[in-house]
Amino acid sequence: MIAEDKPVSQLSSRKLLTVAGFAWLFDAMDVGMLSFILTALQREWHLSAVQLGWLGSISAIGMAVGATVFGALADKAGRRNILLVTLLIFSIGNGISAFVGSLTLFAVLRFFVGAGLGGELPVASALVSENVAVEKRGRYIVLLESFWAGGWLIASILSYFVIPRYGWRVALLGTMITAVYGLLMRIHLRHANDPVKSVTTDTKQTWWQKMAAIWTGQYTKRTVMLWLLWFMIVFSYYGIFLWLPSVMVVRGFDIVHSFGYVLIMTLAQLPGYFMAAWLIEKIGRKGVLVTFLIGTAISAALFGNASSTAMLVFWGALMSFFDLGAWGATYAYSPEQYPSEIRGTGTGMAAAFGRIGGIVGSLLVGYLLTAKVSITWIFIIFAASLIVGALAVLFLGEETKGKTID
Repeated sequence: MIAEDKPVSQLSSRKLLTVAGFAWLFDAMDVGMLSFILTALQREWHLSAVQLGWLGSISAIGMAVGATVFGALADKAGRRNILLVTLLIFSIGNGISAFVGSLTLFAVLRFFVGAGLGGELPVASALVSENVAVEKRGRYIVLLESFWAGGWLIASILSYFVIPRYGWRVALLGTMITAVYGLLMRIHLRHANDPVKSVTTDTKQTWWQKMAAIWTGQYTKRTVMLWLLWFMIVFSYYGIFLWLPSVMVVRGFDIVHSFGYVLIMTLAQLPGYFMAAWLIEKIGRKGVLVTFLIGTAISAALFGNASSTAMLVFWGALMSFFDLGAWGATYAYSPEQYPSEIRGTGTGMAAAFGRIGGIVGSLLVGYLLTAKVSITWIFIIFAASLIVGALAVLFLGEETKGKTID
């Protein structure tokens, strides 16, 4: 077992951010790598666009299950323990995936990888939220999310240089390093404050009680807002970014050039996070979310309508800038909606509902491409979904900047 809790001050905010951030980075490597691997698998296994869509959706299904199950377990067993378990699940599943030759077995493993990934993300954000001073909490959560861009960047670089030359199996094996990192996390997180551990047995709620709690009183509107926000942002993200390398191929670029252009677009994610991290304590969570969601929507619509390579890369980079900044703000905003005893459940359930959007988004692109629907209209659909998410935050969300969470 992990050592007993010590005061928050004994684990610096920066150290916690770094330790949790690298776990986030490895998660992003997996999602980013999958988008490139799907393009390679399509050629090697002669898969249809619909089959590719199902592979992406199975990962999202796993993430929905993982967010639900591990979010609830985090409220019972503690954030740190569940964080380590989820990291090991997805790293081991990834390593095994490198050796399979069957589409069915690969899909089954993608479910378990997704479950680990889906559970890790909301648990990590809750842990950091509970260990950082209120005046810098939002900034630190967005900075935590910025490690996602680092993971995508590494995935893009590995995919660009490794997959065309050595194959997708070698690239997948590289993600096994996360299992080793899990041991380091166990050591460094032992001094992190875990408020769940301080809750007495008499006051602990059952999972059903926690589920009921997020739909009662003041939390009902917050839950509706979060579920809408998560559904729309995940729907658009998986529909856009999981398919981005394949969309570039559809646009007429070969696989090497497609990977290269996506790498350029990925670079824009980092300044998007940093801008959101700076603004979130200046103008608040709502202002950042609404602005960045609308910015993503406009960029997506113009990306889908771009007619030249320069415009594709420009609007794609701007789309990455705004979308990942919005993601950072979402992870900062979500844990602040609930008290500690239902925080893991509430955040996990919102993330799980969002993963349903990921399932739909990934499948939708496959079916629409098969039906010969234009890229322009596909991206207009995702732009519209982002506008809906922005409106949900604008009209249903409450500003949490500067407010203490228990």
